[in-house]
Amino acid sequence: MITGNRLKDKVAIVTGGGSGIGEAICKKFAQEGASVVVAGFPEDPVEKVVKEIQKEGEVALGYTGDLSVMGEAESCVKLAVREFGKLDILINNAGVFPEVNMLQDYSEEAFDYMVKNNLRSAFVMSKAALPELHKTKGNIVSAGSEAGKIGIAQNAPYGGTKGFMHAFMKGLAVEQAQFGVRCNLVGPGPIDTAWTHASTGPMDSKMVKTMKEATPMGRRGTPEEVANVYLFLASDEASYVTGALYMVDGGITVAKGGVGSQADSSMKDQPDGELELKHSKDGHTEIRN
Repeated sequence: MITGNRLKDKVAIVTGGGSGIGEAICKKFAQEGASVVVAGFPEDPVEKVVKEIQKEGEVALGYTGDLSVMGEAESCVKLAVREFGKLDILINNAGVFPEVNMLQDYSEEAFDYMVKNNLRSAFVMSKAALPELHKTKGNIVSAGSEAGKIGIAQNAPYGGTKGFMHAFMKGLAVEQAQFGVRCNLVGPGPIDTAWTHASTGPMDSKMVKTMKEATPMGRRGTPEEVANVYLFLASDEASYVTGALYMVDGGITVAKGGVGSQADSSMKDQPDGELELKHSKDGHTEIRN
């Protein structure tokens, strides 16, 4: 059931909406009154998320395809407008994290895959959505990262894609203000998804341990904690916010050394949250052709 109205009568597309942070964004937006297009790869549990949202009496439909292809991006936008009458919000959450390696060992295949899915998908989705967002005076919120802000060893190419996103969205914020469109970013740090577990992602156990120790709050964030910030930026409450990068990183980008062990016990416990998330660990990390 709908429990809030911060996005009442809004229509949103969420890319990468079938798992991880994307699932949380979709469910949070629907809970706050939005009609949501859950967009993702055909292999993603998109339809499961749609059914879970609909089961709560909320509004969602799915779109599956390769959103780095202009025709697919245009079809996704057309679906939202055809079914819901307009488009108010685009969330460029989709991204991939296929490899962790020193640059001399980093594969060209992984680099090209990231450029396609981290950069090109956001470019074509934004390009396809903007004509509709001009009509509604809507907004775009895209996924940045701690890696794009400070750089990450053994993850330099991934950080490079996110650094591009930071500059890309800030440039859009300046040029699109004349059309009434706001453009912002959310920068997650280590979040409790498939990407940050040695059993489901490219990190090894040593990297996972170091990551948590480097976070002042001493833990991973939850997908819902990230979705809460997306909600604020997408809502009318953020009417005077554009060109901003909101870090949701437990303080890791300002930390020095292994400060996580010093965190108060109240910070180390993940909040229970309100959303029923079933696909937090479903986000793929392998390269898909």
